[in-house]
Parts: sequence; C-alpha cells; structure tokens
Amino acid sequence: MKAHEIDFQIFGEEMQYVEIELDPQEIVIAEAGSFMMMDNNVQMQTIFGDGSQQQGGIFDKLLSAGKRVLTGESLFMTAFINQNNYKSKVSFASPYPGKILPIDLTQFEGKFICQKSSFLCAAKGVSVGIEFSKKLGRGFFGGEGFIMQKIEGDGMAFVHSGGTLAKKELRDGEILKVDTGCLVGFTKDVDYDIEFIGGIKNSIFGGEGLFYATLRGPGTVYIQSLPFSRLADRIIASAPRAGGTNREEGSLLGGLGNLLDGDNKF
Repeated sequence: MKAHEIDFQIFGEEMQYVEIELDPQEIVIAEAGSFMMMDNNVQMQTIFGDGSQQQGGIFDKLLSAGKRVLTGESLFMTAFINQNNYKSKVSFASPYPGKILPIDLTQFEGKFICQKSSFLCAAKGVSVGIEFSKKLGRGFFGGEGFIMQKIEGDGMAFVHSGGTLAKKELRDGEILKVDTGCLVGFTKDVDYDIEFIGGIKNSIFGGEGLFYATLRGPGTVYIQSLPFSRLADRIIASAPRAGGTNREEGSLLGGLGNLLDGDNKF
C-alpha cells in the first residue's frame, strides 16, 4: 500500500462529520476549512496540493497545486500527522447538509471521478487531480465544464454530496439519465455525456434546464438529491428584498400570509 491505511467512522444524518483514527505517524490530508476537531499532539501542517508529490521537486509540487486550482479547490491543503505513540483521532465536517461518501479506491481500480469541490479528506498518498472532458457537449453544457475531479491511489478518500445520496449499479450498456447538477461521481469505466432534452415546451417551460447527463455502464454512479447550487438558488430567492423583509412584502396578503404559514419574526 502506498497510501496510509486509516480507520474511520461517520457520524450524523443531515449534517455529517467523519472521524479518522490515525496510528502513530499516520497522516490524513484534508480540504482547507473542513477541520472540526482533533486529539492533543496531532500536528497540523499546510502543504501544497494533495501531498502525494511531497517527495518530489518544486516543479512537481507546483504542478499538483495548480491542478487543484483548476478544479476550483484551494491552492493549499492541510495534513494532520499523529505525533503520539498511540492512536489519535481527527474529525472533518461536511460543508452543508448532505452525506459523506467513503471511497475505497482499491474497490474502484484505483480511480474515481467526481464533481469539482466535492473532495473532503483522504489518506496520505491519495492523489487529487483533474479529469479533462474530451467531448464538447459535456464541456459546454455539463454543469461541471471541461474539467472534473479525479481521485487516484490505493487508499481511502471521502467526498461530500448534498441531500440524500443514491447509488446506481449500471450493467454493460445500461443508460441512466441524470440532472447535470445532481451527479456526484462515477467509476472510471462509466461513459458520461450530455443530451439535449428536446421539445419547445420542455425547453421553454419545463424549468429543468435544456440538458441532462447520460451515463452508460458498466460501472457505479452516485447521485445527490440536493446540489449546493440548487440550495443556494432557493436561499437567494427567499432572501429579503430592498424595501421589505421578504419576497411577500408589498403584496396585499404578504402580512396575512406570514401569520398563516407561521413565518413570525422575533
């Protein structure tokens, strides 16, 4: 095993966190800002990129960090090292309501492809890089652009999804159609492309966008019920408007509606 072997446990339902148990001198790398808590004498160290090239030269380190910038991640990551002579624990929290997905890369032939900004943490030695799309339709209309995130190695990694997580096992040639924003990730053998929904009424009045993702098996696909972009749109739509406290302000039934639906401000 090139990657460190780590033990873990996931806690919570809607707002989850993962607790990593480290043996002496074991290391876990994490996305900046995901740290929650850790035992005493676990040392935190900021590193370039994903840490998989820490033994290489400065060019390798800069290349690793540059790949992370292209996928929308921070230039730096944080490594947590157990400096104790006994097992210690460090925990990382999900950034918004959803599920944490543990990925054993040995079960996926060493590679897993996922959406940008979904990576949470991984064992030292796991590489977090980029996966370029070779299809123009996917790049322009896929929601994730030409670049997706790939996680490679032989250790444990953890990604985050919004809402409830669905797992689909696709047979050879089987096709699954998914909203582009709901796609979390898939195994390397899955063929991923974008398809036009079609129809004037669907395009103009459907409210579901113009394209959806088509995934052809064999392989495993993970789907999220609440993409962060969809959650953010709902929050923005309900945010207070200028000159009022909410979007119902100014209508004849605005105040009465608040009384009826229990939206009473303190």
